[in-house]
Amino acid sequence: MTSKLQPQTWTIVEAGGLAPGPATINAIETTSISEENMPARLLAKLQVAQNAPCPSASSIKNNGRVFYPIGYGADPTGANESSDAILQALNDAFNVQSGLELLPGVKDLGGVIIDFQGGNYKISKPIRFPPGVGNVVVQGGTLRASDTFPSDRHLIELWAPNSQKLKRTDAIKIDRNYVFNDVKDQTARTYYEDITFRDVLFDSGFRGGGIFVIDSARIRINNCFFLHFTTQGILVQRGHETFISSCFLGQRSTVGGDPGEKGFSGTAIDLASNDNAITDVTIFSAAIGVLLRGQANIVTRVHCYNKATAFGGIGILVKLADAALTRIDNCYLDYTGIVLEDPVQVHVTNGFFLGDANIVLKSIKGRISGLTIVENMFNGSPARNVPIIKLDGEFSNIDQVVIERNNVNGMSLKSTAGKLSVAGNGTKWVADFSPILVFPNRISHFQYSMYVKGLPRVFVAYGVTNVSDNVVVVESDRAVTAVVSVAVDQYNMVGEGNFVM
Repeated sequence: MTSKLQPQTWTIVEAGGLAPGPATINAIETTSISEENMPARLLAKLQVAQNAPCPSASSIKNNGRVFYPIGYGADPTGANESSDAILQALNDAFNVQSGLELLPGVKDLGGVIIDFQGGNYKISKPIRFPPGVGNVVVQGGTLRASDTFPSDRHLIELWAPNSQKLKRTDAIKIDRNYVFNDVKDQTARTYYEDITFRDVLFDSGFRGGGIFVIDSARIRINNCFFLHFTTQGILVQRGHETFISSCFLGQRSTVGGDPGEKGFSGTAIDLASNDNAITDVTIFSAAIGVLLRGQANIVTRVHCYNKATAFGGIGILVKLADAALTRIDNCYLDYTGIVLEDPVQVHVTNGFFLGDANIVLKSIKGRISGLTIVENMFNGSPARNVPIIKLDGEFSNIDQVVIERNNVNGMSLKSTAGKLSVAGNGTKWVADFSPILVFPNRISHFQYSMYVKGLPRVFVAYGVTNVSDNVVVVESDRAVTAVVSVAVDQYNMVGEGNFVM
């Protein structure tokens, strides 16, 4: 026995669609047609459409150029493995054709989107992007490493088969004449361009890292969260212009004072690449917060409390000896400091250093040139009186170093310039700058004057008789009551000899 649909009224809306129900739909202009007055063919089509099952949201693979891994079988609950389903979604998305290119060999996919739809996906192998794709967005979900995820890989990898991965200790090759050429190497192959990751949580499960980017240009990592990495949260090698912004990174979830802080390992952000920017980022647990192994990078508004200096942690490590060309501006170093290896053209300014955090100048080849550390705030424990600048090793080649106009509370001020006034009655006045000057036994320039009290009736001859060990000695030919003022600096131009010492 075949059941018959109950007679009803169908509504034709102004746009030409048909829907069952009353003739009034808000303010939309409609026309009512009863089934008795409707042509049989049209009525049959309406009845078929009414009985047809609606497609499940989980079975939709794409909507235009938006692709959904759930539609390919990815499990948004995280109970089942989803690597293959995600890779299949990427494969289909990257086969979208626009006929356009970005850089040579990089397809412009027109803004295709991989949408994780807020799911929580377990993966057992890296989601490795095929080479030659660009203009792509990956958004909105969580990737978690399974217990079998390889410990030397990253959850997402922009890694072409022809790209050779650098070693963890390698730095980008530099011009040994200390000349940086910003003309991009057009012979170097770029395999990815204009790929954006946003609103994604990367949980490495203490197995490997979060994102690996190599030989790429103009990659954006925005508003992402990285947890439980053992190698790097973000690793960038070669290429140009990876922008990392509004992200949080930590090996373990903590808000500071973690009982296991001494054991934190890994590096939150490792840039072995040029021309990158890190902005508005917080790093809350890792052995090293930011590792810079490339040139012309900028780090600004970054808060590092990843691992205290007392436990061997480093907030920011500039490792490219001889040619760093790095700007570190307006950062918050929270109980962990900055280490600069043989810095050349490095600028550190507007920073806040808390909890005895300081800046260490580490000698690799004994060279410093073009280093500027100015207008920072340092706050620490008066009982320890830690110096704001510390030397690790000896430097023999020093020029264009300016460390001035910093302020301290509870720490020992260090500078490349100083002024002292020494008062007394006698024939000798000693101005000792060793507690304040950064470099030992190095005074490049000095000025001095004497103010004699009591207006003596005879002329007083005086002069500098010794400059050594950062001490200036002024002597007079007769005993007088006087104030001697001395100003010194440790600033040398390129090629200027240090004649004073």
